[in-house]
Amino acid sequence: MYDTIIIGAGMSGLAAGIRLAHYDQRVCILERHYTIGGLNSFYRLNGRDYDVGLHAVTNFTEKGAKKGPLARILRQLRFKWEDFSLAPQKGSRVVFPQAELKFNNDLDLLRSEIASAFPSQIDNFEDLLKKVVDYDDLDQEMFEISSRTILAETFSEPLLIEMLLCPLMWYGNAAEDDMAWGQFCIMFRSIFIEGFARPYKGVRLILKNLVKRFRGLGGELKLRTGVKQILVEDGHAVAIELDNGEQITGKRILSSAGNIETLRMCSDTSEPDPRRAGQLTFIESISVLDRQPDTFGNHDTIVFYNDSEKFHWQRPESDLCDIRTGVICSPNNYEYSDDDGRLADGIVRITSIADFDRWNNLSKEQYALEKLRWYDRSVESAVRFTPDFRDYVIDTDLFTPTTIRRFTWHDNGAVYGVPDKQLDGTTHVDNLFLCGTDQGYVGIIGAMMSGISMANLHCLRD
Repeated sequence: MYDTIIIGAGMSGLAAGIRLAHYDQRVCILERHYTIGGLNSFYRLNGRDYDVGLHAVTNFTEKGAKKGPLARILRQLRFKWEDFSLAPQKGSRVVFPQAELKFNNDLDLLRSEIASAFPSQIDNFEDLLKKVVDYDDLDQEMFEISSRTILAETFSEPLLIEMLLCPLMWYGNAAEDDMAWGQFCIMFRSIFIEGFARPYKGVRLILKNLVKRFRGLGGELKLRTGVKQILVEDGHAVAIELDNGEQITGKRILSSAGNIETLRMCSDTSEPDPRRAGQLTFIESISVLDRQPDTFGNHDTIVFYNDSEKFHWQRPESDLCDIRTGVICSPNNYEYSDDDGRLADGIVRITSIADFDRWNNLSKEQYALEKLRWYDRSVESAVRFTPDFRDYVIDTDLFTPTTIRRFTWHDNGAVYGVPDKQLDGTTHVDNLFLCGTDQGYVGIIGAMMSGISMANLHCLRD
């Protein structure tokens, strides 16, 4: 019998496994996929490596910092700062037709941009900062309050509200149109107060170090090992049945598979209500260039754009994608200290909102054609807000909601899971707990924090 069985070898599952193995627990991580990482994984195509989820590591702090999520992760997993080898961003922008706001890893830049573009709102911005800093991450009641309501009470300029919501929703909001106040505070701190960085070698470096540490502590990692069901008797998980029919047992189960997806595995539950599932998923085009982006005037790390005063954040109503808003990521544009970590090729990644059902219902031939069509359309939309790079493209790929579904197993390929988060990680089964996206933290650092927090709370108290 294992002390803890972890479902899913993404960032949260791996971090939880390391934390528990440090305390001599016998831990087994089960991963249905052939590789690790979940949403933050990678693949190889035409001789090139592509990251699936990584745009940036949020919650960045400089080497030696004692506070913040990154510092806590390094302490609790016993890594050195160099093990993640993070390069900070050069600078990013939020761009609407009427205004733009630049920001980097120094909050004073955003302050000065708001003072310049919205001078009547700067005192209100300071009020918002105080509310964000004072927020308690584990307050379930406060977590669920409408961000739009609080922002409307704080600011008298609607455009500023939309511009602040845009990057925070893009990088961590499972709900359509509005955002839970707790999620807003978590994302605001991680993006605007702490900031962006990137591992020199991409997400592979972090995943490699996590797996090496987990196995070095005696942890077991089983790939291509899906869970058929969690056998529950009298509200207690007594065993896990694998896809191959084998049964394994553990004192506790920690699942990063998602809330609905985990409940569906339980032998004592009926099919969860599909309306609870998240609806927000993406396509992402990847353009490989024959030159570095800064040689043709692209100096931004990330650009969040929206083409009207109202930010569009909902599942497309009548098409495969909605390209009115998007994210332009240039992974070359980080402050690499030397050429060792710099990408050899120029890369531009463009993300657009998509509809899972429409992509999933395409025939194989239609799917291939629509990938080409939406690559062109998403790039055409994005170059309104960044220097046109199309003449320098030497290779491309585009992944879709069905790709995300394959890597994460989330219903609808929902990148940020269900809108209703379970902050304490509990389920109706007394020894089954959630970690990862549906517990409440998102992003690479957030996912690892979730795994560590839930391991500490539920698996280290015997």
